[in-house]
Amino acid sequence: MLSVSSRANRGWWDGNADDYQVEHGSFLRDSGFVWCPEGVDEAAARLLGDVRGRRVLEIGCGAAQCARWLVTQGAEVAAFDLSHRQLRHSQRIDLDTGLHVPVVQADAESLPFADAAFDLACSAFGALPFVAEPLAVFREVRRVLRPGGRFVFSVSHPIRWAFPDDPGPRGLTSDRSYFDRSPYVERDESGTPAYVEHHRTMADWVNLVVASGLAVTGLLEPEWPEGHERVWGGWSPLRGRHLPGTAIFSCART
Repeated sequence: MLSVSSRANRGWWDGNADDYQVEHGSFLRDSGFVWCPEGVDEAAARLLGDVRGRRVLEIGCGAAQCARWLVTQGAEVAAFDLSHRQLRHSQRIDLDTGLHVPVVQADAESLPFADAAFDLACSAFGALPFVAEPLAVFREVRRVLRPGGRFVFSVSHPIRWAFPDDPGPRGLTSDRSYFDRSPYVERDESGTPAYVEHHRTMADWVNLVVASGLAVTGLLEPEWPEGHERVWGGWSPLRGRHLPGTAIFSCART
């Protein structure tokens, strides 16, 4: 049974997937692995290492752009998303590109995959910011990874929650507590949650990973690159010169 957060976010993404792909599709590319609005590209970053011949799971895949790029690198890939509409976009891109990514609709808190089925798992802003119980996700990821397997995921940098989500000067002045873990909630006309995003501090993320039985092996806080002028919501060149916008965690199943 879906949680309140999952139910709200499935409806939101189903309703907004078309606009999201129109707005961000060219940046993400039909077959490209972009970790974050700063533009960290797996083709150069190689956070997953050599994926050829490896079994890889993409968590919260959207239209599976990342998974599709992994296919071009010789990986055996499976992907899932909570939103049916996002997965329809994945099917559309498969037809356009001639590449095929097997996708399934699923909730990250209960994965429909066998134990130790994957060598690697990855998530580029997928699922984790939107679930009420991230520990359940980490435990499921550990379950489906083989011993020695690795999980790399990106999320909004926790410090962003202390600042307004504004790409301009207003977004440079903190107006709330970093330690306030109240989720951001949008409600429909009846008062029912229609979009939910959860805040965890940096320590929360590390402790959740460790509590699941995974180990943190690396952390990347990307700097805003010179010449990158694209604004994505609250991410912008102005804010990026002052504040980290993304945290990318590398983890391993011991």
